[in-house]
Amino acid sequence: MAAATGLSPSTIGRIWREHGLKPHLIETFKLSNDPQFVEKLKDIVGLYLSPPEHAIVLSCDEKSQIQALDRTQPGLPLKRGRCGTMTHDYKRNGTTSLFAALNVLDGTVISECHARHRHQEWLKFLKLIKSQVPTDQEVHLICDNYGTHTHPKVQAWLKRNPRFHFHFTPTGASWLKHGGAVLSGPDRQSAQAGSFYNVDDLIGAITEYVNEHNRCPKPFIWTASANDILAKVKRARARLNKL
Repeated sequence: MAAATGLSPSTIGRIWREHGLKPHLIETFKLSNDPQFVEKLKDIVGLYLSPPEHAIVLSCDEKSQIQALDRTQPGLPLKRGRCGTMTHDYKRNGTTSLFAALNVLDGTVISECHARHRHQEWLKFLKLIKSQVPTDQEVHLICDNYGTHTHPKVQAWLKRNPRFHFHFTPTGASWLKHGGAVLSGPDRQSAQAGSFYNVDDLIGAITEYVNEHNRCPKPFIWTASANDILAKVKRARARLNKL
């Protein structure tokens, strides 16, 4: 900008600050084009704001291809006046897929790692959930539209387990599914700070992370009403249509 206008970089920076402009920052967004967006939104927000009595609401998500990365040289530990260090390069020692379900009432997490991310693994995770929730309560699971969730064998399992109910987020609206917030921690741990000799080491670290989370869980609190969200979406569409 300075080169194009003939002004100094400091002048350009001052003008940007005076007008509240931050061209180096970009925020991402996605407006859903799901024809059933309103119905699905109200359904899920209703579960968050007014969950059914004597029922469990779980926000589910999966993180596939979490890499077991081993650094090529040992790093130095944190000490006074120096941050911890690690090499910029690494060796890949395999991957795992993490399945997690966040209980929106108390914040606890049910999780399991699998080598692959198919309907077979999703069924195993559903059976794990079934074994860990009270047998006398309805179970509502908030899921995205990934194909494994609607596989015919999964549908058959649901018929055999009628107290389980799936609630699908609108396409392009993953922000409604807050189980993903739980998955960001293990992923950061492996991608940024981890050093794992094999997949078992990675799974052990993920398991310890979830266990630590469950020692002091916090309830998930949703505050936005469906009407507030729809009004915001309407304003965003109006701005996009003017471009």
